[in-house]
Amino acid sequence: MRRSGRGDLHPLAWWVWAIGLGVAASRTTNPLLLVLVIAVLSFVVAARRPAQAWARGFRAYLIFGLIVVGIRTVFHIVFGGGLGETVLFELPELRLPEWAAGIRLGGAVSAEGLVSALYDGLRLATLLICVGAAVTLADPRRLLRTLPGALYELGLIVVVAISLAPQLVEAALRVRRARKLRGTGERGLRSVRSIAMPVLAMALDRAVALAAAMDARGYGRSGQASTGTRRLTAGLLLVGLLGMSLGAYGVLDTSVPGSVGLPSLAVGVLACVAGLALGSRGATRSRYHAERVDPRSAVVGASGLAAATCLVLTSFNELAVAFPSTYPVVLPQLAVLPVVGLLVALTPAWAAPKPAAPAVPAASVAVSGTAAERTVAVGAHRS
Repeated sequence: MRRSGRGDLHPLAWWVWAIGLGVAASRTTNPLLLVLVIAVLSFVVAARRPAQAWARGFRAYLIFGLIVVGIRTVFHIVFGGGLGETVLFELPELRLPEWAAGIRLGGAVSAEGLVSALYDGLRLATLLICVGAAVTLADPRRLLRTLPGALYELGLIVVVAISLAPQLVEAALRVRRARKLRGTGERGLRSVRSIAMPVLAMALDRAVALAAAMDARGYGRSGQASTGTRRLTAGLLLVGLLGMSLGAYGVLDTSVPGSVGLPSLAVGVLACVAGLALGSRGATRSRYHAERVDPRSAVVGASGLAAATCLVLTSFNELAVAFPSTYPVVLPQLAVLPVVGLLVALTPAWAAPKPAAPAVPAASVAVSGTAAERTVAVGAHRS
C-alpha cells in the first residue's frame, strides 16, 4: 500500500468538505438541488478517489441510497399515504386500536403524500452518500492520528465504524474474484450464503490484526493522568457531544424553538473544549509524521463550507426554492445562489492532488517478468 506523502491532503479536509455538502443537503428538500449534490459528490469521487482497494465502496453507498428512498416510500404507503386530495390508488385499510390513534395500515395513497415521502427519502439518501464520499476519499487511519489525545477511545470507535463498509466491500471483491477463478456459477440469493461467511471472516481477521498492531504500538496510553481526571474528561466530552447533537438538531430543524438550539450548542462546545484541554494534558503520544494543513486542504474544506453557507442562506431567504410545496404539488425551482454554491464544491476535482497509482511489489514484477519470458520463449519455440 502506498504511504501517505507530503503531497496528500489533510484527512480532515475531505470530511469538512463532505460535512459541508451534508449540511447543504439537510437544508433543502428540493430534488433538483439534492440530485445536484449527489452529482457533485460522484464527480469529485470519480476524479480523486484513491487507488487502494478500501476506496472502492462508493458505489455501495449509491445503492444504499436508492434502498433508503425505496424504504421511505414503502413506509409512507403502508403507514398512511392518504394525506392530500389527489388519490392515486387505494389499498386495503386496517385500523389499529385506540392506543395507536393516528396510525393506520393501507388505505388511500395520494400524490401529495407520495411526493413528500420521495423528497424526504432523497434527502436521507444524499446524507448517506455524503458520508460515503468522505469515507472513500479520506484514509481513516490518517484521520485517527489527527485526533486529540482525549478522543482516543471515541476516535477508535468512529474509525472502526467508518472503516467497516470499505473493508466489507474489499473482502467481497476478493471473494468474488476467487469464485470466478474457481468457476463457480451461482448467482443471486443462492450465492449469498457462500459469500457472506468468508466476507465476515476476513473483516474480523483484519479487525483483530489491527487491534493487535495498535496494542503493540502502545496506542491509547493514558500517561500520568489519574483515574479521576480520566473520568472527568470522559464526562465533559459526553456532555459536550450530547449538547452539540441537541444543538445541531435544534439549529437545523426549524420547528424547534430557537431557545433550545443555540444554547445547547454553546454548552456542548464549551464542554468539549474543556474536556479536550483537560484530557490532552496527560496524554502520551508520539508521531512519526505530523499532519499539516496546506493551502490545497484549506481550499477543499472551504469549498464544502461555501456550499453549506449558500444553502443555509437559501433556506432562510427563498423558502419556495429550498422547500418546494407538496400540498399542493408544484414543480421544483432553482436559484442562482445554491447552484453557484454547489458548483464551487466541485473545486476539489481540480484543487486536490491526483491519486497516485498503487506501488507494485518487486516480487510481483519479478513473477510477471518470468511469466512473460516464458510466454515469449514458448511462442518462439512454436514458431
